[in-house]
Amino acid sequence: MSHFAVASEPLATLAKLPKPHARTAVAGVTGYAGAELARLLLNHPRLNETQPVFLGRMGAEPDGTTIYDLHPQIAKNDGKPAPPVVPFAWETLRKNGTEILFLALPHEQSREYVPHALAAGLRVIDLSGAWRLHNPANATVYKLTDADPALAEAIQNRAVFGCPELHRDEIAGADLVANPGCYSTSIILALAPLVRAGVVDVEHGIICDSKSGVSGAGKAPSAKTHYMYAADNLSAYAVFGHRHTGELLEQLGLTSDQIQFTPHLLPVPRGILSTIYVRLRSKTDAVTVEQTLRNFYTGSPMVRVHRSGDLPQIQNVVRTSFCDIGFELAPDGKRLVLVSCLDNLLKGASGQAVQNMNVMCGWKESEGLL
Repeated sequence: MSHFAVASEPLATLAKLPKPHARTAVAGVTGYAGAELARLLLNHPRLNETQPVFLGRMGAEPDGTTIYDLHPQIAKNDGKPAPPVVPFAWETLRKNGTEILFLALPHEQSREYVPHALAAGLRVIDLSGAWRLHNPANATVYKLTDADPALAEAIQNRAVFGCPELHRDEIAGADLVANPGCYSTSIILALAPLVRAGVVDVEHGIICDSKSGVSGAGKAPSAKTHYMYAADNLSAYAVFGHRHTGELLEQLGLTSDQIQFTPHLLPVPRGILSTIYVRLRSKTDAVTVEQTLRNFYTGSPMVRVHRSGDLPQIQNVVRTSFCDIGFELAPDGKRLVLVSCLDNLLKGASGQAVQNMNVMCGWKESEGLL
């Protein structure tokens, strides 16, 4: 059995919120999502007096690297020393008084680090897929292994899916928030208001056709993200097998034969556009559809609902933390096409992580994101 233990109650129930500020740390700052997370945290108004700790590889020797060396595009011209990137060490987090740890690491590392982090009293926002899925059948896609399966199961049962628009109250009191996937965020946000209202004919089937920029594949190069493959091209992949599918099933309450999700690689750096085809259970009108969407997202500042026929575009959400949702209703009043757009590195990853931090700390949800 592991010697790590997890507190019986979420840490937030023991804290007084809202907090005036928080001490944060980020593990995994070399990638695209890590760069955006560093930029957002360095500019967050609540963190002006508590600079984030940026963590490199565990066991590495300090070499003087700064976050600006890794990501010159986020450098500030304020005369202050550039924030260093220091080797990952639990003692470093303890000395810094870290309260919230962001993990922008591969899912295998997250499964290893999270038990240690929770035992140390940290609250964790994990950007990997390690803790998103509660159904073991859905989680098999990640091929997860745990040194202590019983402890991992206990932690998994407490993990909250980090979609504030759906789980705001649970996130506020969570000590482990599993940031959603980028594709799944775009689809879930478009479908949730209608599926939860019971107006979608789920037995007819839902088709989700999603297209993402190349940065969604991560920073490590591969044959299919190489310029000569991706440029001037459009390709489908992971048909019937993409790892975000389980998030759609669990968060929308659907079965695998009620929804089909097919991702595509777009020859653009960033952004996702999901076109979603549904049939409604009964004839309706565009005003009702729009009002259903708007009512659901009242009080959700990072979702923008478009008028009927005004369909979102990637160029209008890239480098923002918004998800834009639009729709077009067929003349028969039953066939509906939803279009959802977001930046895969922001609302699909780092922007959403900061949004979750805001909720956990009792701050304005959009703080540091607009």
